[in-house]
Amino acid sequence: MPTKFKPSQTTFVKGQGKVTQNHFIKNTSKEELIDYINKGQKAKIKQKCMNELARRGIIIEWKTPSED
Repeated sequence: MPTKFKPSQTTFVKGQGKVTQNHFIKNTSKEELIDYINKGQKAKIKQKCMNELARRGIIIEWKTPSED
């Protein structure tokens, strides 16, 4: 099964019943992944984000806050 970014979300849609929405990391935008690396809490998910960006061919350039 693909890597998940967030837990699955189950909602109730009238007329259809329960609908499950999966949050896979491959469907997440680049901006959201970079924001999570900068501001996220969990190291395990940060590493998943960095692995996904590397898979997409995006190079991460690290800067300290004083360089801005």
